[in-house]
Amino acid sequence: MSQQQQTQAQGLESFDENTRRELQQFLEQEQTKARIQTQIHEFTDTCWDLCIKGQPQSRFSRGEQACLANCTDRFLDASLFIVKSLEERKGQM
Repeated sequence: MSQQQQTQAQGLESFDENTRRELQQFLEQEQTKARIQTQIHEFTDTCWDLCIKGQPQSRFSRGEQACLANCTDRFLDASLFIVKSLEERKGQM
């Protein structure tokens, strides 16, 4: 257990069981949000590097627009596929 987790656990001991559960759930949700935000930034960087060549102008070219749209669509398709697969696995357990 990391030092941060130990400190959190010690701080949670002063609360009743329901409050501890709510706080733990809140922390897990915030950590999930942070992971998703990190993934979005990585995705944005990947699509930008793939689609935008040279210095960006005041507007994207047609090719850049099409590339960004395609990159975004593929990312969303892959994300939905992964979520559905995980839900199916969870349902089978």
